[in-house]
Amino acid sequence: MRDLSRILLLTAGVLSGFLISGSRSEAQTPSDLDWLVPNESLKKPFAEQTPIIFVSRGQNRKEWDSLPKYWNEAKAEVVNPATGQKVTRTVIKIKLPLGLNLAPPVPAENPMTYARWELGKKLYFDAILCSDLTVSCATCHSPKNGYTDGLKVSTGIGGQKGGMSAPPVLNSAYNRQQFWDGRAASLEEQAQGPPQNPIEMFDGKGNAWNEVVKRVRAKPEYVKLFEKEFGHVPTRDSVAKAIATYERTVLVGNSLFDRAEATMRKRVEDEEGNKFEIQPKDFEAVLKAAVTAKDEHALKALSPAPEKLDIPETAKSLDRGRILYFGKARCATCHVGENLTDYAYHNLGVGVKDGKLPAGDLGRFGSLPTGHKDPTLFGAFKTPPLRGLLSTKPYMHDGSEDTLEKVVDFYDKGGNANEFLDPKMRDFEAEQKIIKSGAKPKEVTVWTRDGKPVVPLKLNLTVDEKKDLVLFLRALESDPVDATVADPKWFK
Repeated sequence: MRDLSRILLLTAGVLSGFLISGSRSEAQTPSDLDWLVPNESLKKPFAEQTPIIFVSRGQNRKEWDSLPKYWNEAKAEVVNPATGQKVTRTVIKIKLPLGLNLAPPVPAENPMTYARWELGKKLYFDAILCSDLTVSCATCHSPKNGYTDGLKVSTGIGGQKGGMSAPPVLNSAYNRQQFWDGRAASLEEQAQGPPQNPIEMFDGKGNAWNEVVKRVRAKPEYVKLFEKEFGHVPTRDSVAKAIATYERTVLVGNSLFDRAEATMRKRVEDEEGNKFEIQPKDFEAVLKAAVTAKDEHALKALSPAPEKLDIPETAKSLDRGRILYFGKARCATCHVGENLTDYAYHNLGVGVKDGKLPAGDLGRFGSLPTGHKDPTLFGAFKTPPLRGLLSTKPYMHDGSEDTLEKVVDFYDKGGNANEFLDPKMRDFEAEQKIIKSGAKPKEVTVWTRDGKPVVPLKLNLTVDEKKDLVLFLRALESDPVDATVADPKWFK
């Protein structure tokens, strides 16, 4: 038995040497700071564990309707898988905001529990992840600023400036990859990035994550909580899992557009019709309801003086904007689905000068591993979701556009021409005419290396169309993140 124990310990040590770092496996010195096998005797008994469950309108309409608020505590009878005995325990049911009809995916190895969520929330707002204890996750992703920081680029350790606008955490649980270039495959992986980034949180001394874990282990409160939830002291693996658990609950929806969609569906069903398309009267109904409910957040998204809104005219403008969004303005080419994103990567020419991308701005191409480089993704960045739109400015991955009006103008001109401009942004008809003519028109300033012209596709929106489109975009602003999640001091 003694020899067997030695073999098992040796095997665990060898396995722990093969850890995931970035996007490839690397052999490293075995360390219990990275991960540990849980000691089940330290964990809370099964009956005392509190799971978190997402309830969506699309998957369980009856239960969704019955839940009074975002965060709901209930009792549930379940079977303990270890003993087969039935126990009654507390469960937290999260009522997904209107518009989110599918529950966000949750990895099997990181189940949602209140204790895990509590740990993640504490860590999210704690500067303990930073070498000099000055920067927390919430510094750049603050609930007060739509879970971003409202800056063109963020400020990290030692006052250093980053190179990109902080992406919002809002609904990031649905992202297929994380970061603007998609270099992290999950929230758990993303959470491990900033603490080892020398501009964001790391002072360059020692091993970044080893030092983080040591700081967390030095706090008895954290040690106790980690042992009860994970069955061991804090590790890099469990810290990342806890933060990801918290971030999965940063969810928004219930925009005026969502409400108009729901109102339209009820209207069509009541009329026993089959044309499921929003009409001005649907927008008018939700605007009147918002006025009655004194929903200032939704109404101020449309106007700084909501009491002066002409509801019938505003409803007509919103509907015209909706038609433009899904039609002439081509927004829905990329901003689709219930999170208003295709989760794909596109080169819009953001930051381009004289037809050239900024140095080092490789986008998705740069984050792909060698052997999988896709040249069509050169300078391409992730399509951001449009929920919480007003609270997450400035816009674009470099924070270069500070108003929705400027964003619309950018798209109206077709972005900025460069050799790798996304096909959805190009006027292929105009390009083919130039190729056939054999001419070299002066207005074409960018040519591919094989001699083909790059012509951005202009939308040719009128002044009034731009106004209607911007108003509709404002109607995509969601309710604020629920206080149970956003308030750093709230714990049950």
